[in-house]
Amino acid sequence: MIKPTTKEQQLITAVWHHYHTAGRHTLPWRKTTDPYRIVVSEIMLQQTQVSRVIPKYQAFLRRFPSTKQLAEAPLADVLGQWQGLGYNRRAKLLLQAAQTVRQQYQGRWPRSEVSLRSLPGIGIYTARAVLAFAYNQPALPLETNIKTALLVHLFPTDIEVSEAQLYKALEQIIDKDKPREWYWALMDYGATLKQTYPYIHRRVRGYRIQSQFRDSNREIRGAILRELHNQTKVTEQQLLHCLEFAPERIMVQLQALAKEGLVEPAPQTKSWQLPR
Repeated sequence: MIKPTTKEQQLITAVWHHYHTAGRHTLPWRKTTDPYRIVVSEIMLQQTQVSRVIPKYQAFLRRFPSTKQLAEAPLADVLGQWQGLGYNRRAKLLLQAAQTVRQQYQGRWPRSEVSLRSLPGIGIYTARAVLAFAYNQPALPLETNIKTALLVHLFPTDIEVSEAQLYKALEQIIDKDKPREWYWALMDYGATLKQTYPYIHRRVRGYRIQSQFRDSNREIRGAILRELHNQTKVTEQQLLHCLEFAPERIMVQLQALAKEGLVEPAPQTKSWQLPR
């Protein structure tokens, strides 16, 4: 491995110092190397704050403590446990991933990036996070906190930085002896830096601002699923009456949810329900 540059060494030193003095050592997903539990945490953490995820993660694992128990669960139950996290399609994909692991891998999560990425809902970051956190492999999981640390220390004056540059920089500073702990430390340090540099991600090529949740299609979708979870079966008229959104928007999102398999018509009625 090439000797770190001065900037790289300064970053490495800062990361470990912060981790030893202020690291988030009590996060529940850092108490396990079970790949199933790592996958659950990583999918929940996508575009969701850590403070919101912790209680949901703990409740979800109480209800579905293993790949087998999740794989056997009805989608309606999984969506019910997912309430409050948003992006409900993630719950369906997580269920499908567990079912695939059980059917194709005898319940054992794969140990290669290619195999992990073949599972529903598992992209390049999640696959590499599993390799690092479950199997302690020197993968290259690149997420927002890690990007922040790299940008602040290694690209302080660059107007635009590509993902390829960030991956190359990440590879240069990886601790191959203890990658699991190194990435925990790097994420913690980056999370702290984000408070000082909240807009630095705009310098990453292709960056897109996340849309607002309030009055969004995501909010409507969540409201529909919440009503179905609370009442089991709901007619379209009931939805239009109880949800404070334009009727045409409600109907568009209801049809979109049906197309994605997140809701379905209730048999022999003119109402809707969560999939059974």
